[in-house]
Amino acid sequence: MSDSGVDAQARTEVRVHDTALIDPSAELAEGVVVGPYSVIGPRVRVGAGTEIGPHVLIERDTVVGEDCRLSKGAVLGTDPQDLKFGGENTVLEVGDRTVIREYATLNRGTSASGRTVVGSDCLLMSYVHVAHDCELGNHVILSNAVNMAGHVVIEDWAIVGGVTPIHQFVRIGAHAFVGGGSRIPQDIPPYCRAAGNPPKLYGLNSVGLERRGFSPETRKALKQAYRAVFQSGLNVSKGVERAEEAPELIPEVRHFLNFIRDSQRGVTIG
Repeated sequence: MSDSGVDAQARTEVRVHDTALIDPSAELAEGVVVGPYSVIGPRVRVGAGTEIGPHVLIERDTVVGEDCRLSKGAVLGTDPQDLKFGGENTVLEVGDRTVIREYATLNRGTSASGRTVVGSDCLLMSYVHVAHDCELGNHVILSNAVNMAGHVVIEDWAIVGGVTPIHQFVRIGAHAFVGGGSRIPQDIPPYCRAAGNPPKLYGLNSVGLERRGFSPETRKALKQAYRAVFQSGLNVSKGVERAEEAPELIPEVRHFLNFIRDSQRGVTIG
């Protein structure tokens, strides 16, 4: 067999270490690699090309997408840490190309939503905890030891710095940046920077927006909306109303304003 044939076979065959334990009902797609002493429980599905390191536990009822990387000691699909949980059937879903580093823990959902979701192209660093019924979008980065309570929502492209606890039901908006060591008891609006204990807003996440290709016109419109809401001397609801008086609202500004209006816990302010 040619070298290319050997490589193609290695990419498609499932390789499970002799010491790993795989439940008969688990489904491993082509190219999955399972390391030493890992345990994959009932009704788990693992997508093609995903690599599972040593001592990983995927307890049950979990879907892991394609080309993911699960590092040593990661624990996925365990029961919710919620006293209301009564053993109902719930799931954990992880998208494609997501990296979950050492000793991160991800629980399944409860009857409230039925599932916990982590999107595609995310990076969850060591000791991150994703609690029951949380929902992470795509391209989310959680630094070391970010600890999420239940029902937290983090939208696409948000970044949360290390050792940050996030209160239950809090939302962190798209493209937001949260500094490390912050305590987050209220929502963080999209496109903004926040840090501290208690946290404060520090303007738009301008560097992140520029790096991700937001046009100067879009960044200018977001800055005008931010100023109207948080720097006009008005309360937040009146500031939103003023921002909506602009002759044209681009989609990013609409999302910014709708996120603030829909907040149930209130938004972090400057």
